[in-house]
Amino acid sequence: MLTIDGIEGLRARSGQELGVSNWVEVSQADIDTFAKATRDFYWIHSDPSRAGELEFGSTIAHGLLTLSLGPGLSNEIYEVSGFRHLLNYGYDSVRFPAPVPVGSRVRMRAKLLNVDEQAAGVRFTVAQTFEREGNDKPVCVAQNVWYLVPQ
Repeated sequence: MLTIDGIEGLRARSGQELGVSNWVEVSQADIDTFAKATRDFYWIHSDPSRAGELEFGSTIAHGLLTLSLGPGLSNEIYEVSGFRHLLNYGYDSVRFPAPVPVGSRVRMRAKLLNVDEQAAGVRFTVAQTFEREGNDKPVCVAQNVWYLVPQ
């Protein structure tokens, strides 16, 4: 895991890839648990028989399930030190260009896009590109904005 130390470390890494996470399998149990938590039981996620008739051949993960893997996968790739705490400020953009069929393995590639010093802290944006094993097209691309509060 990459440790980025303080604002100087962030500035030095701006525009650079931070790393790539390990592969994570997305199971039907993961999809069902996410559906229960979000109350999104749309059949393409929750009905293997019906979804099996589609071009994917199986159920597919919710796009937001894929996106929600981001914080945990980020923790595998990098950490930022030298601040009191870090807050997930949100996303500037999110797209789901390709599906994640059940049983797929995904990983995340992180790139530090920019660092913006504010009066009360530092805001930085990380491009998150989620890849599906064996597929050239990303399954999710997002710009995650973080806010660091100084010590």
